[in-house]
Amino acid sequence: MNPTEPKAIQALCEIARQAGHAIMQVYEHSSAVQYKDDNSPLTEADLQSDALIRQGLESLFPGVLVWSEESRSAQADAACFFLVDPLDGTREFVNRNGEFTVNIAWVEKGRAVLGLIHVPVTGELFWAVKGSGTWYQPNAQAHPVRLNSAEGVPVSPLRVLSSRSHATGRTLDWFRAVKVPYTTVEAGSALKFCRLAQGQADVYPRLGPTCQWDTAAGQVIVEEAGGLLLGPDGLPLCYGLDRPVLNPDFLVLAQPGLLKQLPWPV
Repeated sequence: MNPTEPKAIQALCEIARQAGHAIMQVYEHSSAVQYKDDNSPLTEADLQSDALIRQGLESLFPGVLVWSEESRSAQADAACFFLVDPLDGTREFVNRNGEFTVNIAWVEKGRAVLGLIHVPVTGELFWAVKGSGTWYQPNAQAHPVRLNSAEGVPVSPLRVLSSRSHATGRTLDWFRAVKVPYTTVEAGSALKFCRLAQGQADVYPRLGPTCQWDTAAGQVIVEEAGGLLLGPDGLPLCYGLDRPVLNPDFLVLAQPGLLKQLPWPV
């Protein structure tokens, strides 16, 4: 079974929901936090979600390589693999603001071709497959709807997404270089990609460290909704075990035409 087939996507959505349920059980009953060597937080929810997703993916796709923030399959390399963040936005989880997600992406030869993001607190699901559009399901009972972020994008003021927990001085420099009217909207985790794909924001500049698993799913969701994610070289981000874990800076746009209004690269 190919991960981009409709039947496989339904199964992936169910895996994400199960992980989201496990996360919410911890969210509601535990506040214990550990810290990794890089001082980033780690909770029992991260570990439970990671175990559930890995078990689900390896059961559905025997022999598949799964590269997660918290673990990695034994294979040394693969041209196609799952890229997973079992709990994106652990700082948001710890701060209890609800803005955390489950991210699952499928990568083929350096490009993310399937992306799925689940929001455990709200039950929302977003998914996209290259060439098939971006889809949104607000809860388990609702029918999915197709998204197009380019619909209704205002000319002015631009709505610029700002990271709730990871703002940097360089990001502030970018804001100072913007010459058109804008307003800012704060959000955490990969939820920023989702809100942009929904047409709730126009631009998301990220001038600071992110990892491959932070962006792969969101990139497909934005691109298939009509948007664009560009690195400093003006090209989409690529993914792979042979590439650095850390992404370069990037800019996300609801529609390509916005690029001429903004400073990029910085």
